[in-house]
Amino acid sequence: MHFINDHEGYRAELSYLRDVDKREVDFLVTIDGKPWFAVEVKLNDTALSPNLLYFRDRLSIPYIYQIVKKDKVDLLEKGGRILSAGRFLAGLI
Repeated sequence: MHFINDHEGYRAELSYLRDVDKREVDFLVTIDGKPWFAVEVKLNDTALSPNLLYFRDRLSIPYIYQIVKKDKVDLLEKGGRILSAGRFLAGLI
């Protein structure tokens, strides 16, 4: 977030999502106050989290990712991407 703030000039923020029904998503990245992408982290679960889908639809989040510890995972499901942690983190550079 600091890199995006400093280098690109956007106001980037990192937070999490939780509602009164205890649905939650681990990370939400916003740019200038608007949702950019959300990330749910799981150990091995390659079925897309229903919470990601719920918040994507309610908040119009353009991109959703589920990150797993398993190697060599790269799937598209219901408009979300399920990725190995290494692949996701390498893409942030």
